Amino acid sequence: MRAGVSRQFLKALAAFAWFWLVMATASATEVSRREIDVPTPTGSVAMEAYERQGPEPRPAIVILSGSKGFGSPAYGEMAQAFNAAGLDVFLLHVLSREDVRAIAGADGAAARKRYYAQRLPDWIGSARAAAAFLKARPRHAGAIGLLGISLGANVAAASAVGNADIAALVLVDGGFPEGYSRQVRALPPLRLIWGAADRVFPLSLGRDLERMARGLGGTASLDVYDGAGHDFFLRPGTSQARAAHQSAADFLQRRLAQRP
Repeated sequence: MRAGVSRQFLKALAAFAWFWLVMATASATEVSRREIDVPTPTGSVAMEAYERQGPEPRPAIVILSGSKGFGSPAYGEMAQAFNAAGLDVFLLHVLSREDVRAIAGADGAAARKRYYAQRLPDWIGSARAAAAFLKARPRHAGAIGLLGISLGANVAAASAVGNADIAALVLVDGGFPEGYSRQVRALPPLRLIWGAADRVFPLSLGRDLERMARGLGGTASLDVYDGAGHDFFLRPGTSQARAAHQSAADFLQRRLAQRP
């Protein structure tokens, strides 16, 4: 019990210090925000870009939302924090407005799962197209990371399999889509971030993913937040969300900075 309290206290303390560092850095950093249309096999997909101005190379992070899209203010908080850590951030709208409405209006979990199964190939194709699009930009020097949350984690995990465009992967409270059948031979360096009290995707799934990735010879780590539910990563201003954002940013910056 004492060890658990100590870990949570240290995470909260680190998050507090990191939050003030982000606030101090943001005031001195000029970050431009614009929308980019990314060509994909099924048409253009909108991507919001948060990029620091200047010619210097910077890693790029593609973020895939949960089933409610990018409505939460936590995504703006994430973008600011990742920018301060030296990362350009791209919010990829693989879920159209029609997708978000259809998911919200689905008649129960079974109907949502059927809809996901129908749309997942297009969402995965869009995520892979966005990674290839960013990798081709000299500014990013091939250093592309992918972060997915819940449903976005399903898309991110499947998009990263056998994909040389993805150099680092973060999955938050989610893994491979249900019924995923493609053989997985390797994954990029992986950080799993999980709420211990998640009832949608239980922690046991995260532990299984960590074992699988290591069994493939890859690098994987699991960052668990005591008492946190499925949506804790998207609760803006909370100590656990800030600590988890820091965990993701530190991992991505460290892994992508190693790229040539």
